[in-house]
Amino acid sequence: MITFDFEKPLVEHEKKIAELRAYAKEAHIDVSPELASLERKRDQLCAEIYANLTPYQKVLVARHPNRPYTLDYVRLMCQDFLELHGDRRFADDLAMVGGFATIAGRRIVLIGHQKGRDTKENLKRNFGMAHPEGYRKALRLMELADRCRLPIVTFIDTPGAYPGIGAEERGQAEAIAVNLREMIGLGVPIICIVIGEGGSGGALGIGVGNRVLILEHAYYSVISPEGCAAILFHDSSRNQEAANALKLTAQDLLSFGIVEEIIPEPLGGAHRNHEQAAALVKDAILRHLDQLASLSPDQLREQRYQKYRAVGVFTEAQQLLAHPAPS
Repeated sequence: MITFDFEKPLVEHEKKIAELRAYAKEAHIDVSPELASLERKRDQLCAEIYANLTPYQKVLVARHPNRPYTLDYVRLMCQDFLELHGDRRFADDLAMVGGFATIAGRRIVLIGHQKGRDTKENLKRNFGMAHPEGYRKALRLMELADRCRLPIVTFIDTPGAYPGIGAEERGQAEAIAVNLREMIGLGVPIICIVIGEGGSGGALGIGVGNRVLILEHAYYSVISPEGCAAILFHDSSRNQEAANALKLTAQDLLSFGIVEEIIPEPLGGAHRNHEQAAALVKDAILRHLDQLASLSPDQLREQRYQKYRAVGVFTEAQQLLAHPAPS
């Protein structure tokens, strides 16, 4: 497993546990008390490290290649999943997956970005960066959900929409903009969950919902720290400074009212325990579906509209006239 610099004390501790287990097995002795003590210390150390991550360290965790992706959650949460393909205009974008699913006996339409586990699969999935046809496929499925009166759940995990020439020629910005407009008007519950990276318009293209949730170590931002640093500071190596300024962590987003809930992750991050991470996400989905079930289509639209009208803080002041005040 890939480890980060800030995890080195934890890795050393886990190495000691592995060595003790190997020695006990070879010598045929019982070291259960010693192992239990070391494991408690490991868990305490892990909790301390992950409770004090910097914003950029959280970005690194959100990008961890062993984190569960959309299809991992589907496999672990859903009784069945019927994937649907294509945007009926150009092609089937494998960076965006979606279809009918059943969670705890409830039928939903589930849509999400999908990354790959290795180089070959990442090339196939375009590193989770969807083309216009991916967003048009997502909208096709959301409109189908609206006709079938099924709730929509989206999983957001992308560094951003694909910025290539072909994507721009096929209307990348227009495809995302149409999704934003149409999602506001859908008459079914929409729950959006940031499970890893939430990058720019690529994330927002499936991110307009009645509830926006985020995993504890995921991030959601208008731009990546590296991109921000390159533009503002003309130096992409100042990514940590940019991450601090962007206020992109789950905790920041909750304080600003951008998200409704932070879904806790297993100790040491979702990449350490896919099954537990999926159980926590499933619980959150069912809870919010219950809360939205009693709302009518018009109430769902109004609630969604008011949610996004309230994002951001601004003040209005009447401009003073340029003429001098009368004496």
